[in-house]
Amino acid sequence: MFVDETTIKLIAGKGGDGCTSFRREKYIPMGGPDGGNGGKGGDIIFEVDKGLKTLIDLRYKKIVKADKGVNGKGSTRNGANAEDIILKVPEGTTIYDADTNLVVADLTKDKERVIVAHGGRGGRGNKAFATHSEPAPKFSELGAPGEEKFIKCELKVMADVGLIGMPSVGKSTILSLISSAKPKIGAYHFTTLTPNLGVVNLKDGRSFVMADLPGLIEGANTGAGLGHKFLRHAMRTKVLAHVIDMGSFEGRNPVEDYEKIRSEIEAFSDKLKNKKEIVIANKMDLPIAKENLDNFKKAYPNLEVFEISALNNEGFEECLLTLANILESTQEEDVYKEEEYESYIIYKFQNERPYTIRNDNGVWVLEGKEIEKLFKMTRFTEDEAVLRFARKLKGMGVEDELERLGAKRGDTVQILDYIFEFKE
Repeated sequence: MFVDETTIKLIAGKGGDGCTSFRREKYIPMGGPDGGNGGKGGDIIFEVDKGLKTLIDLRYKKIVKADKGVNGKGSTRNGANAEDIILKVPEGTTIYDADTNLVVADLTKDKERVIVAHGGRGGRGNKAFATHSEPAPKFSELGAPGEEKFIKCELKVMADVGLIGMPSVGKSTILSLISSAKPKIGAYHFTTLTPNLGVVNLKDGRSFVMADLPGLIEGANTGAGLGHKFLRHAMRTKVLAHVIDMGSFEGRNPVEDYEKIRSEIEAFSDKLKNKKEIVIANKMDLPIAKENLDNFKKAYPNLEVFEISALNNEGFEECLLTLANILESTQEEDVYKEEEYESYIIYKFQNERPYTIRNDNGVWVLEGKEIEKLFKMTRFTEDEAVLRFARKLKGMGVEDELERLGAKRGDTVQILDYIFEFKE
């Protein structure tokens, strides 16, 4: 089964907890702290596997969760890092953050890897907090939470040339004649439900990959028919080979067909609109084809048109040589603009507070990734850890900001689902 889109929730591994421990030996009265650090939580990594052609392996994975790092122990024994999870995907897979719709990664090369969800770092044991002024700390950290992401994976096939056109114009037949591909061919619309790839080998030793893409209909750019699938896969091609039924086998007008396809392409993407294009005039064996071709050339005199008959297997040589020449002179280009990548977006500015405070029916709600992470890593069963948490909040200006907003001592403060009292 061909699957080219799926969504998954990723939960990277939590870091292992640090240990609060003291060295106790008979003849060493001042042993000191010896609690080890926790291990790092498992990352969730995507890796390209050239042998895969579909995202079907991910389709039934609704949630992928990595393991927690091992907790630290006494005698300064650090916990082991958790194993990473590696998810294999085909070449041409784009990973989006489903919440922001920004591109996390675009994977196009065999064995290429990217960490999509990072595991949390291990919590520090009490030995790590020992200083000259505080030689025997009685607290340690919990492991940091792993990243949680809801992502969308989308496959855009890797092909040099994309065969485009209305349904039943002969795209699949053309691919079967010029390559070893065996696409399904039938005398009805939407015989091709998924892209088919074939390698075209020329007599001069050159070769390229051609894709037969699902047929378009009017309104494809908004998702009508199978057009949205076609338009997605056409994005990676270097050249568009526009197949037109010049024989009007189904009574359609070739000029109108071309104009409809162009309008769908232009509405979908500027990058797709500006790709190099040739026109393949198919079904030239039919009686009305010559007249239709003359009218088409009058309407579009600057287009490069190649006459073929897929039925008689005629006219392919010049067309394929031209495509190979165009490919040699066409540079690779990125499918996505720089500002479409998640890494391009800067969320935090130098003078911006890393938290927000709002009053919700008398409860002061404190929110912010940095504060929430600090909260989750604090072991509230240890008095010194609680004091450290309070000092950290004060250092971040939380106390002053609460007072500025009108909070009084004794008011309720909420972080995540936990309630505290605002006091000295």
